[in-house]
Amino acid sequence: MASQPSPIDRRRRVPLRTKLAFASGSIEEAMVAAAGVATMIYYNQVLGVSPALCGLAFLIASIADAVSDPLVGSITDAVRTRWGRRHPLMLASALPIAAAFYAIYQPPSALDERGLFLWLTGSLVSMGIAKDFYALPHNALGAELTDDYNERTSIFGWNYITGALAGMLIGAFILAVLFPSTPEFANGLLDREKYRLLAGLGAAVCFFAVVYCAMATWDQIPFLHTPPPRSIGSQYREAFNETWRNLKALATNPSYLSVCLCWFVLAISGGILGVVGAYAMLYGFGFATEQLAIQRFVTLPGVLLSVPLALWLSRKLDKKYTVVAMISASCLLVGSPYVLKLLGLFPPNGSAAALPVFFALHTLAYVALPVVPIVINSQMVDIADEHELNTGNRAEGLIFSVRLFALKATNGLGAMVAGVGLEVIGFPRNARPETLTPQVTDGLMFMMGPLYYFIVFAGVGFALLYRIDRLRHAEILEALEARRAEHVAAKDPLHV
Repeated sequence: MASQPSPIDRRRRVPLRTKLAFASGSIEEAMVAAAGVATMIYYNQVLGVSPALCGLAFLIASIADAVSDPLVGSITDAVRTRWGRRHPLMLASALPIAAAFYAIYQPPSALDERGLFLWLTGSLVSMGIAKDFYALPHNALGAELTDDYNERTSIFGWNYITGALAGMLIGAFILAVLFPSTPEFANGLLDREKYRLLAGLGAAVCFFAVVYCAMATWDQIPFLHTPPPRSIGSQYREAFNETWRNLKALATNPSYLSVCLCWFVLAISGGILGVVGAYAMLYGFGFATEQLAIQRFVTLPGVLLSVPLALWLSRKLDKKYTVVAMISASCLLVGSPYVLKLLGLFPPNGSAAALPVFFALHTLAYVALPVVPIVINSQMVDIADEHELNTGNRAEGLIFSVRLFALKATNGLGAMVAGVGLEVIGFPRNARPETLTPQVTDGLMFMMGPLYYFIVFAGVGFALLYRIDRLRHAEILEALEARRAEHVAAKDPLHV
């Protein structure tokens, strides 16, 4: 293994090949997210589980995540192997992720509603824990590749682009190819037999994406932070004490709390969009699954513009105000079709204008939206530098555990809110667009419009509390480099 680079090398430019290798890991997340559009419909409309019970299953999985995410984050920070802290855990997670994905969409056929609820709950909890052992080391790996302020935005930008393009293509494939409309199933997502294909395809994609990402970034292990070795007798005690110190420091870090709360609130709103959005488009607007597949491509302009736009805005506005501006713009546009329909101002279902107007509004929304996760990920790495300055510890795994928890909360707390909301508005089993009452349709539009606005703008308030700007980060990095140089000199007085 190559020697650890000197502190000055920490500002290195990361090769594009390495950025793309790291970004390939986002394909696993894209597969899980793309399949998520079908999960509630499958268990509710196909298998007959009430939406409230489905929401409860997601909530239980989120509670399990609240425990497992920081625990696994601390494990990936504390582990010591000859292959580093990140890659062994990533490789070990591949098979459990694939198995959990398959289980979600292939429950035993003899289960009743209670049995299906327990199966869904167990599968979601298993998936959440398995993903922890991949996603947290993966995020921490990206955080460790460089200390450069703008290069970090580029790394996570490429990660977002890859995941977004994969999600777009996989999502369109699922809706248009796996679940097309047929004479028997006008809503293709109601065809139970097709879920066998989804289970097998998704499990394979998840497995190979995880393995490829780990192997393709193996050559970066020498460039990652190397924590001090521990004796076998003291490693567990020291790891526990270090985790406790890190948690206390992060719990009092205003910037970390700002990002955590903002990200978490946005994820809840994303869960509502992911679940209720499918119901609203299929039943409220009367779109077919093929039209939902086309709708996936409204994100393409934003994906292609995301990295240069994130870098440009971060330089002009800095990271905090970039996040605030892009959340606000995208939120208003995403919710606008539902608000307009609620007010009776949207083109009627089946009209020639309905689909183009919907697509136009969401295309504009998704030009702004991709910038947000890119810049927030970059903010989290800056927080890792501040944390190291304050405590002497690198804790990327623990710091990024909240990001993973927020992403899973998209299918957790957000889905719980969505499930309860569907129950409250009385959404029926075996629903058809033409048989829904105006009250049920208005309920869908309310959740996707006014309720969504309320949740998102609460997240904007938290984003305004962030404190690290470009000048502050430069001060942090200068202090860290001086400290690292002192450590190198102390170990090797002849080092220049």
